[in-house]
Amino acid sequence: MAEPVRLPAHELVYRQLRDQILFGEFEPGQPVTIQGLTEALGVGMTPVREALRRLTAEGALEFLGNRRIAVPVLDAQAIEELSIARKALEPELARRAAYRATPHDVVRLVEIDQRLDAAIRRGDVQRYLVENHSFHADLNALAQAPILTEMVDRLWLRFGPSLRVVCGQFGTRNLPDRHKDVLAALGSNDGEAAADAMVGDVAQGMEQIRQGLI
Repeated sequence: MAEPVRLPAHELVYRQLRDQILFGEFEPGQPVTIQGLTEALGVGMTPVREALRRLTAEGALEFLGNRRIAVPVLDAQAIEELSIARKALEPELARRAAYRATPHDVVRLVEIDQRLDAAIRRGDVQRYLVENHSFHADLNALAQAPILTEMVDRLWLRFGPSLRVVCGQFGTRNLPDRHKDVLAALGSNDGEAAADAMVGDVAQGMEQIRQGLI
């Protein structure tokens, strides 16, 4: 049996920071420093510096000058652009996923959605964010469109921290989604219905963010 591949330190640090940003552990506008992250993560400065460079290039962080890096704060224009981009890309991924989805794939997504619903009932914001992302990430993976998926992943990094803020303001019970419609479309391999449902899901989610921030 082959030994598991050990990832280099800079990749581990990158993935940890990426998840922290994605799930809102860093608030919009919150500054991050190499020294602070080095101490918090217990790693050297080089892997932290490399991770910050990658995350800045992906738009998850922004360079403010004078060696200051922070999580971007979304304004009305940024929210509009993110909404346009998501509506262009995510419905296409949902369409492709529906054509390829097997009954096993649908069952797996149903299980994720059930965990998401349970988190909503408990008011568990962190678990909601994790399961909501898992649903979309697993769905997008079914599309087998790596270029589109990578573009969408970067969009999620940009609004993830703001979604956490909105959850804190409104609670999980007021967060709408169209996951049930997406699942029904996948169950019948109806690509157009899946795309339509995803348009609605994205529109509802981005409008919630807009109302919460603007």
